[in-house]
Amino acid sequence: MSTQTCHTEKPTFSATAAPVGTAWYRALLLLVALAAIALPTDAPAQRVSLDKVIAIVDDDVILQSELETRVAELVAQARQANREIPPLDVIRNEMLERLVLESIQLQLAERASIRFDDNTLNRVMENLARQNNMTFDEYVNALQSAGVYRQTREQVRRELTLQELQRGMVNRRINITDQEIENFLNSEMGRTVMAADYLVDHILVAIGEGDPQRLVDAKLQYASELVAQIENGADFAQVRARAQQERRFAVSGTNFGWRRLEQIPSLFANVVPDMDIGDVTGPIRAGNGFHIIKLADIRGGTNRVVNQTHIRHIMISPNEIRTDEQARALVARLRERILAGEEFETLARQNSDDASSVVAGGDLDWVNEGGMPPQMEAVVNDLDVGELSEPFRTGSGWHIAEVMGRRERDLSNQYSRSQAENALRSRKFDLELQNWLIEIRESAFVEFKE
Repeated sequence: MSTQTCHTEKPTFSATAAPVGTAWYRALLLLVALAAIALPTDAPAQRVSLDKVIAIVDDDVILQSELETRVAELVAQARQANREIPPLDVIRNEMLERLVLESIQLQLAERASIRFDDNTLNRVMENLARQNNMTFDEYVNALQSAGVYRQTREQVRRELTLQELQRGMVNRRINITDQEIENFLNSEMGRTVMAADYLVDHILVAIGEGDPQRLVDAKLQYASELVAQIENGADFAQVRARAQQERRFAVSGTNFGWRRLEQIPSLFANVVPDMDIGDVTGPIRAGNGFHIIKLADIRGGTNRVVNQTHIRHIMISPNEIRTDEQARALVARLRERILAGEEFETLARQNSDDASSVVAGGDLDWVNEGGMPPQMEAVVNDLDVGELSEPFRTGSGWHIAEVMGRRERDLSNQYSRSQAENALRSRKFDLELQNWLIEIRESAFVEFKE
């Protein structure tokens, strides 16, 4: 038992830190909610009768009722999953140590001003509701009926806080060098991790061994007609289904599901990487017939060619002295002045409320597709180069925008290096997390009460 006082400077966090353990985190939140629902109804009575301090952790205390509630949750989870339940003294000892570590971390989070508002909690609980095939209101009502709504909400808040603290504190301890990135990208593991998954759909117009050439030619013509239907907008699966129902020729096929390139039949493996999403290729002649394939989707991989738009804008936001209508009117007047010959840059510097671009005369530089607010991107996408938009509204205020250029940019190298760094960081995270937890545990003052 340590008798030291923990002295920890206020941590800082990077907005670009890669999220770690997202799948685990979502599963944990779901488990928390389900466990809360499964709690025995006599838990509040236990909390009243067993409320006493069992441990002092720096500036916090752990109560007997907290420990017993957590033990009851764990036992309920084990029973739901039909798992063997360890002896209660073992569960209590492990849970008490877990509570100590949580207390230390929550105190660090408080010093770092890590907090989550009610809107964030509501969004997380909406996700939990969807995972349980319920609406948000149905989910809340279910928790309230079980008498665990407040408890579940606080558990969610606690898990969010712990994850944010761990991500910030541990990520800044992890250093990924350029050489590590290069080694990873050139390794077999790296190539496997970075490889793309392809979703391929398939139609086969079969050829029999004894088919005369006239019949083979007819089947080729039929396969070509199917391709033409798909290219004209018909749904791939529906075309396949109709062809099977017609029974004009033997037609089969299937959606291969998500596969790496090496898992795709060799007949298509050389074709698929050169296809774009939505492309249809065929008929491809093989010994068993004519094949038609469609690349339905791609995920992962490192090929990233993005559309970029060079734009500049002026934003006028409503405030205490300017109504929404006045903001719109001011933007409209500025637009007329620009069309009359005044300099866009000058008017932007004098009037725009966008602090990130006002010094540059409203210039947002090159923006990747998807990198603008949806309302703004919808307007910008319809503009020609050099065209000044009509006033439009986003959540930030009223805008006018001008497109100064469009281009495609290959960001594959930057993307692959970023993905490699994230993969390396994820591999190091769990070990570094355990090291950090040991350190903060050893540096904290912890006193257990009989």
